[in-house]
Amino acid sequence: MDIKSLIRDIPDFPIPGILFKDITTLLKEPNGLQVVVDRLTTELVAKNIQIDSIVGIESRGFIFGSALAYKLGLGFVLVRKPKKLPAAVHHVEYELEYGKDRLEMHQDALAPGNRVLIVDDLLATGGTAAATSKLVSKAGATLAGYGFVIELTDLQGRQKLADAPVISLVEY
Repeated sequence: MDIKSLIRDIPDFPIPGILFKDITTLLKEPNGLQVVVDRLTTELVAKNIQIDSIVGIESRGFIFGSALAYKLGLGFVLVRKPKKLPAAVHHVEYELEYGKDRLEMHQDALAPGNRVLIVDDLLATGGTAAATSKLVSKAGATLAGYGFVIELTDLQGRQKLADAPVISLVEY
């Protein structure tokens, strides 16, 4: 199955000038999610990336990360926007192209020394994934790698993630 052929382009979303990569067309395909999870698993094995936990970034990282955690028999950890998690959190603020944002993760979500794979649907500028790696460090865990379905190579987000291997299944 060609993953790229199942991703729809939406021009001028969410703002004019942006070409949005829509994964809903991939997910509605009966085997779309299965193919993505199987290919991420194959890449993890090929790169010999050993992991104990998967961290998914809100919100589309929850879809792929939780399915991958299920397949691998691993725990799944949520990284969310502010005030969405009920217990004590680690937090990190980070810069966006248009301002600042904040991410949070429960303080007890990862055990010290856990080897973690950070998962999201898309790697663009790398800011959100890099901020998530700081949360992993605050928890005392070890970043083992990143997994993405899509990478927008012109935005050079991979350069911000030089601290661990990066897997992306489709490049634009």
